[in-house]
Amino acid sequence: MMTRPQQGRTHRLTRPSIAIAAAVAVTAGVVAAAPDAKTAEPTPKLSLIAASTSVTLDSWKDDPGVYLDLGTYLTSENGAFELKVTRKSYKDPVVATQVLRNGKKTTTKALPAGLVKDFSGLPGFAQVSVTDAAGKTVLKQTEAFCPNNASGRIRPDAPAQSKYPQSCPVNPFTLGSVWGVEDGWASNTYAGYYAKPVQLAAGTYTAKISVTKKYRDLFGIANKPQTVKVTVRERSWEEEEGSGSAARSAAPQSAKSAAGHQGHTGHGGHEGHQQAADAPTASAHAAHGVPARPEAPAARTTGAAPTFNVGHGPYPPAPPALPWALKKESLQRQAFSAAKVGDRPGQTDGSRQAPGAKPNAKRPTGKATVPDVPKPDLRSLPAYGITVSDGYEDVPGKDYLAFSANVWNAGPAKLVVDGFRSPGKELMDAYQYFYDAKGKQVGYTPTGTMEWDPRPGHEHWHFTDFASYRLLKADKKESVRSGKEAFCLANTDAVDYTVKNANWHPGNTDLSTACGQENSISVREVLDVGSGDTYTQDLPGQSFDITGLPNGTYYIQVLANPENRLKETNHKNNSALRKVVLGGKKGARTVKVPAHDLVNAN
Repeated sequence: MMTRPQQGRTHRLTRPSIAIAAAVAVTAGVVAAAPDAKTAEPTPKLSLIAASTSVTLDSWKDDPGVYLDLGTYLTSENGAFELKVTRKSYKDPVVATQVLRNGKKTTTKALPAGLVKDFSGLPGFAQVSVTDAAGKTVLKQTEAFCPNNASGRIRPDAPAQSKYPQSCPVNPFTLGSVWGVEDGWASNTYAGYYAKPVQLAAGTYTAKISVTKKYRDLFGIANKPQTVKVTVRERSWEEEEGSGSAARSAAPQSAKSAAGHQGHTGHGGHEGHQQAADAPTASAHAAHGVPARPEAPAARTTGAAPTFNVGHGPYPPAPPALPWALKKESLQRQAFSAAKVGDRPGQTDGSRQAPGAKPNAKRPTGKATVPDVPKPDLRSLPAYGITVSDGYEDVPGKDYLAFSANVWNAGPAKLVVDGFRSPGKELMDAYQYFYDAKGKQVGYTPTGTMEWDPRPGHEHWHFTDFASYRLLKADKKESVRSGKEAFCLANTDAVDYTVKNANWHPGNTDLSTACGQENSISVREVLDVGSGDTYTQDLPGQSFDITGLPNGTYYIQVLANPENRLKETNHKNNSALRKVVLGGKKGARTVKVPAHDLVNAN
């Protein structure tokens, strides 16, 4: 369940030495020689490699625990390693299929039933054991593997860009995903943000990493465990803050500098946090339905900073991406230190900070037409991240039902809406555009307005009447309506990348670029095919006021395109209901969230 944000120091994600990313390229370059075309098999050859023979990991005194990014990668040769992961409905289990491509021929191989339970990756993929200096085993565990994790090329002739998405979806109502390691690429086996810390005292250790037998047998991976020497060092915030500006700029950031780094987004902080530089990142994640955990300082180039999609569900980043091989160690260090966070050729760090699209130079002219071309299909997901709050400091003495809502686009065409502002007017006029099969704009229609939201933590343009939220009684008649009816569109969640025309690399993922500024004359907001936009209704005026409601059964309704202003292929699938049961007494209300078919997530 979502929890009330706690005030405190900002922490950032613990990372190992940044030398790992540079070193992996050399190791991979030795292991992954280009295959002989005459002997190449139609199935990909997968190998586990280690970036380096040693790593240094940090444990923080105020938050002890070590994150085991040991610098191991899965490489793919003789073709890409690709999996299609789907479920027919929430009543059906998640199933995985391997996709094999040999020239123009494509075949599929069904993977064993029950192999995957959700869309976060292959469970129990890697076996990790750690022994101390005396040879005693102090840790033994298995870890999941997301093929879409931080990745990069291991050969100079490999594709410059990976066609696969960044990161594996974590929305509990995801419907379909595509996972893959591009041919001639490697993907980090470390679970990144979703990994749990382990308790290791300062000292030296030896880690042994291998692919578990069921996956070796399933994918033909050689049994070649990797051994990495591990040094755990203990650090503290007090030491970092007192070590001078040179140390602070070299790697760790204080809370204020971390907030300043995010300042380029144009949003000072998450909703409910005002614009405090010390608003805790981990708490912000908890407030948006993502499990909270503190983060330790990290270099800006690591990609460890989260994407601050204000009001929307944040999309945590994967581990740092690896650059392709530079043979000399000194050049490796220089190249990595100069790297910038972001998705670009040869680097997919999972930050999903893709820029927004530019609107047309001027508003459309001529007769508005809605041509017979593919259109978007907006659908709602059931509400999740459901909890009861007391209104925080805004409205004390009240009870509110907070939740997260997602509207996604099932395609086959993307939703494109431009807003244009007339001089002196507060609202923008909004227009929906239509495109033919070649991407040429062939029509448009007026579709309402966009309004500027000046509240701290918002400060961007909202498209009105995109979605509506209602709390229905047991007879499914309206009881309470949320005051939140408009928001900026952004591709925050990969809901189903298996639908026709799904874009695996959507733009418009970062609100700082997608939603404009107060003085903007025009903006473009896009919801791409396969992606959805999660918006968290967690403040009074957005969440449902349940103070005076009797206990009992209710339904949260998420309704897309409530006024049917947007043109789409199907208006009959715009509503989704989620059952909740209210209990408790005033000031201490409770909520129980039954499973939605096979999805047991609040």
